[in-house]
Amino acid sequence: MTETKLEGLVLGMPELDYHANPALSSTGAKLLLESPAKFDWVINRSNRVEKKAYDVGSAVHALVLGTGYDVAIIPDDLLSGANKAISSDKAKAWVKENRDAGKIPMKEAEYAPVKAMADAVLMHPTGRALLERDGDAEASMFATDPVTGIDLRCRFDFLPADRRVAVDLKKTRPGHARPFKFASTVVEYGYDVSWAHYLLTAELAGEPVTEMVFLVVEDGPPFHILPARLDPDFKEIGEAKARVARDRFARALDTGEWPGYPTEIQLIRPPQFAIYDHIDSQETAA
Repeated sequence: MTETKLEGLVLGMPELDYHANPALSSTGAKLLLESPAKFDWVINRSNRVEKKAYDVGSAVHALVLGTGYDVAIIPDDLLSGANKAISSDKAKAWVKENRDAGKIPMKEAEYAPVKAMADAVLMHPTGRALLERDGDAEASMFATDPVTGIDLRCRFDFLPADRRVAVDLKKTRPGHARPFKFASTVVEYGYDVSWAHYLLTAELAGEPVTEMVFLVVEDGPPFHILPARLDPDFKEIGEAKARVARDRFARALDTGEWPGYPTEIQLIRPPQFAIYDHIDSQETAA
């Protein structure tokens, strides 16, 4: 699939080089689960949309891990008005130039909470203990799935030297660094798929990782922290979904077809909460 196929652990790989590699990532796996057509649009046709939330997450990673994308503070004299908008052609050109260079353009006011989040992670006793071990930040791995023959890649935020408990740093909304809230976030963003994809890739790369902990930081004061790991049910679900994604990827590469949603008429069933609401309303009416 690649002219210079990579295998195993690769340290010190630039962010842009890693993301340009065509091997299947966990992000790609989650797009495939939505539909192969979505993967084709975002990845194959290069329609990824840069969002401010992505910039904040990447900047927090850079400060906490000491590697990754550099932050470029937008000069004040390029910003317009009381709200310091990026409206002038000169400001837009500056932002584009720095983004093309692999940097994260941010206003000074946007950088302050990013620094606070990073400090909160590094001051948290469990977070600090996880990240102060011997190991490597932004550790890339590449492998080939023996079942489908497709190439896989993953990039651990922090990979310990003993390969026991890797770390995946996540930003979340205020109030969501609580176990029951983060459980819904895992479902919403497919972190169970990420877990399964990362651990399988590591195993196939000959660098088996025992566990991966999510180190979650809220993006609002007081920047609460949640160190979390998935239970066996979540892991089983993630492994099943990741397997479906690999099968879809292999099929699409083989056929050249990237289908969207089913074309047949679908039967729409009420979600469980709607059934409960209906039962409750009937009982109240009686």
